[in-house]
Amino acid sequence: MIFHYVNQFAGKPKRIVSLVPSQTELLHYLGLEQETVGITQFCVHPVEWFKLKPKIGGTKTLNKEIIDRLAPELIIANKEENIKEQVEALAVDYPVWVTDVNNAADALNMIKDIGCLTSTADKATALVAEIRKRFNSIVPIPALLKFSTAVYQLKTAYLIWRKPYMAAGGNTFINDMLCQCGFNNVFENQKRYPKITVNDLKTFDCELLLLSSEPYPFKQQHIDELQFQLPKTKIVLVNGEMFSWYGSRLLLAPGYLNKLINSIS
Repeated sequence: MIFHYVNQFAGKPKRIVSLVPSQTELLHYLGLEQETVGITQFCVHPVEWFKLKPKIGGTKTLNKEIIDRLAPELIIANKEENIKEQVEALAVDYPVWVTDVNNAADALNMIKDIGCLTSTADKATALVAEIRKRFNSIVPIPALLKFSTAVYQLKTAYLIWRKPYMAAGGNTFINDMLCQCGFNNVFENQKRYPKITVNDLKTFDCELLLLSSEPYPFKQQHIDELQFQLPKTKIVLVNGEMFSWYGSRLLLAPGYLNKLINSIS
């Protein structure tokens, strides 16, 4: 679902500011090198843009003075990644497009919408087709693990934060990626990113615990401390970009997810 704060955009925008890392990478894929004039400090892909493009603050700490100097003709934001009040303040002065991506279908619609907004619809449509093709190649873990006549799904949790621990709940893009893999998210019935405890993981009999590389950078030491408390749980470090970036990085996600599934099975 897409929200926008203006009804019309006057032609192809020549000055774009992106407030979202995965959508910044999408703009690069669509060939909008000259048009993209500002990105956030977390827009690390592509590397050359991260080194050279003006930074407008963090995704939740936008610097309006810098944005004003860049005089954008289009600002691209996201409902989850950016703060509503900051985006609404920008929308007073500039055309703002706010995406709302909760699953793969939303992501593909977002890519097509951005393509239409930036006059790169043909390239965006081709990208969507290729992403669909690659996602069709994912072999979910239930296809590999079978017990008697029942298909077995691993009871899984995906942590995004520490102190407190926070997990991916239902109605999140991460949850949809877990479903693509055939993992049974034990927190799927909870909204967004609930705070959880090790006892919760024990209560849900969590069999597979995925520790993300972002936004909290989990490391081996965190596996070690959790493994001591969860001796029967398989704990794996995963690349957070492959589970939570919903732009052109989706081209790479299926290959990564297949390798992850195979390593776990």
